[in-house]
Amino acid sequence: MTHQQQYIVSGMHCGSCVAKVKNALAELASEVEVTLNPPRVVLKESKALLAELNQALTRVGAYTLSEIVEPKIAKDAAEPAQSWFATYRPLLLILAYLLLVTLGIQFIAEQRSLDVWMRHFMAGFFLVFSFFKMLDLRGFANSYAMYDLLAMRWRGYGLVYPFIELGLGLGYLLGWQHQPLNMLTLIVMAFSSLGVIRAVMNKQKIRCACLGAVFNLPMTTVTIVEDLVMAAMAGWMLL
Repeated sequence: MTHQQQYIVSGMHCGSCVAKVKNALAELASEVEVTLNPPRVVLKESKALLAELNQALTRVGAYTLSEIVEPKIAKDAAEPAQSWFATYRPLLLILAYLLLVTLGIQFIAEQRSLDVWMRHFMAGFFLVFSFFKMLDLRGFANSYAMYDLLAMRWRGYGLVYPFIELGLGLGYLLGWQHQPLNMLTLIVMAFSSLGVIRAVMNKQKIRCACLGAVFNLPMTTVTIVEDLVMAAMAGWMLL
């Protein structure tokens, strides 16, 4: 069965408006249907959040999507909000597994080193996170373009970024060129955090793309901490 989402559109006045709205949303769904009377949009097989869809529309005009509320269903009848732990459970599980594996490697090693542990942790971090992004490259690129300062200007960066993470992960795993690798990681993660900080400060309700388009994680300070911790580890190893 095809999954579809329906929204009310405000701001449309003619056939040209219909075409603009349809073209703006084309990259965010497998199929887009737009009607002027009634002013509605139907998206098929779309993983984009409402905020992402409206952000895409701002590029073509003063159009806004809003959810269709059934008259007999009150807002209070909606599903209760998830707890913080339930929301970030996938991310917490991944980090817990990485900690368990990397600490286990340190435990059985003849010589224990903080730098070696950080190198192993960062290798696992980048390899795992790039994997989830590559499960849906297009979906990740669309989400990443909502807040990353470079991806919102050049969408191709969103398609390249998972491969940058893959390269960093392999570099840390194989111990390639420690200083250049740490410098590149510091630059990439520090720059990435700028877009996240901007989105959080502006209170944008958008999806965090750290785990690609597979999990619907909200953009919060958790993402800022995630980026800055990786940048801090790279900076530490540069010293």
